[in-house]
Amino acid sequence: MILKTERLVLRPLYLSDLKTTHKYTSDIENTQYMIRLPNLTEYETESFLRNAEKEWQSNSPNFYEFAITLNNIHIGGVSLYLNESKTHGEIGWILDKQYWNNGYATEAARAIIKFAKNQLRLHTITAQCDYRNNASENIMKKLGMTLYDNNGIRIYVKRKETAKELTYILHLNNLQDPI
Repeated sequence: MILKTERLVLRPLYLSDLKTTHKYTSDIENTQYMIRLPNLTEYETESFLRNAEKEWQSNSPNFYEFAITLNNIHIGGVSLYLNESKTHGEIGWILDKQYWNNGYATEAARAIIKFAKNQLRLHTITAQCDYRNNASENIMKKLGMTLYDNNGIRIYVKRKETAKELTYILHLNNLQDPI
């Protein structure tokens, strides 16, 4: 499964991506608004990648973890997790901080939304972020998502912290291409 955009190639995330994935998933600044990150050890990243790779081998995946590549360089990841009936998905993204502010996360997310609509035939997509994460909230708005709930709570287990969470939604049935 490979998705191409104007500048990016999205491909399955595999165990062979351990070094590059661990680089951005273990960085404190890079992961400050990620619930399950940072990964404190390479073993945590390896475990995540083994799970993602196993899911790619499934006949009917429950989630998709894509590597975002730019000129064959792995710069981040974008994911889509499906509900039990596979009518709804939750999208998320992370980029190595050296690639922030170039529109790559928005471009990758658009490709995932098209995939969700056209191949998976999902009805809705949601995305969530910490209320302080203006960059991710702006991406959600650029994707045409609308605020669905601003009363959620994020629990950062590793930091023993909570924060307000925003949930945005996009109804794919009403969506006209291009996104």
